[in-house]
Amino acid sequence: MAKEQLSNELSARMEQEKNARSFADHSCHDTSAIRRHHNKPAPVWRPNFAKDIDRILYSPYYNRYTDKTQVFSLTKNDDITRRSLHVQLVSRIARTIGRALNLNLDLIEAIALGHDIGHTPFAHCGEVYLNELYNSHTGRFFNHNIHSARVLDKIFPLNLTLQTLSGIAGHNGEIELAEYHPVPLKSFEEFEAELEKAYTIKGYANKIQPNTLEGNVVRISDIIAYLGKDRQDAASIKMVDNRQFSDSIIGGINSEIINNLVVNIIENSYGHPYIKMDAEHFQAVQTFKKENYAMIYATEPGRPILNRVVKPMMQEIYEQLLEDLIQDKQSSPILLHHVDYVNQTSYPREVRYGKGEPNQIVVDYIASMTDDYLIDLHRYLFPNSNYYVEYTGYFGDLYEQRGRISGQLTWDEPV
Repeated sequence: MAKEQLSNELSARMEQEKNARSFADHSCHDTSAIRRHHNKPAPVWRPNFAKDIDRILYSPYYNRYTDKTQVFSLTKNDDITRRSLHVQLVSRIARTIGRALNLNLDLIEAIALGHDIGHTPFAHCGEVYLNELYNSHTGRFFNHNIHSARVLDKIFPLNLTLQTLSGIAGHNGEIELAEYHPVPLKSFEEFEAELEKAYTIKGYANKIQPNTLEGNVVRISDIIAYLGKDRQDAASIKMVDNRQFSDSIIGGINSEIINNLVVNIIENSYGHPYIKMDAEHFQAVQTFKKENYAMIYATEPGRPILNRVVKPMMQEIYEQLLEDLIQDKQSSPILLHHVDYVNQTSYPREVRYGKGEPNQIVVDYIASMTDDYLIDLHRYLFPNSNYYVEYTGYFGDLYEQRGRISGQLTWDEPV
């Protein structure tokens, strides 16, 4: 599959308008930034949305991206995507599109780097498990996009701009649209009301959309970033063969998919107050997503272990932490590793963290965990548990080649 290129007509127009600075300006200007506190002009050397980037990068939970599953849990493989790489890929793709469309690249980067910071351990399975627990106790819903905004606005009051938080809350990359239009949002009061609907109305979190074109670029880039990369990762662990997937106009390998979708979006969005691709490319994206769900996500090798082992482990952790919090057990990890940790940070607070509804505090803690931390915490809380998680190691194939006799490995056979 050849990589698509911008039409000569659009390339010439973009070059001419760039030189003459006569392009249509649909970007969110730095002067439009809205903050909760101290909404004063930013210095010329550090614009408002650049501040948001820095605050997200140096926020306490940013490091934890590194040890959170993107798709494939319980697999030791240096070549598959972790969540830290995913947010970088989203940022890179979104900035490429944003530069071509003359949008605010600082705002795009801030939204992209922060969009998954509230994601649970063990990817979407972990999100499903935590939502079930939270909902069974409170009737409220957990969604990682909404929680990402909570992490950066409530757990750690970073005083980010409304535009950045709106883009993060509205990023949901599971829902593709034929066209992406900004949805007006003028105040934090309106934003809070939207988030509350996501907590109380099932499925509402998928309906929240960014209030800027930059946020919409990140939203579509989230899909582009994982669409082909998940296939690449699945092939690297020998789960699928790329020949199993259907031929498509958008290509077959990750680099083709990214290039062809980016080019088509620029071709169909340049100069317009919306983001879109043509009908053929949009249909291809929908087909690819369906194939990914059927051939990768629904049959991901770690899923049976996650359902059989990690799910009850998370439930036991949830119940124990909730009891510890209600009993104010000072030696509990939820107080030592979470509440105290959050309050030791230097962000100004009107109210000390940890005084809110107990289930929400438990959810905050579990969502913040990396995969390995959750496993270790369960072992600490329940040292005699029969639940045990074993990762697929780097040399699993070699072990299998050596063969097994009566359940024992034989080490004298050549590999």
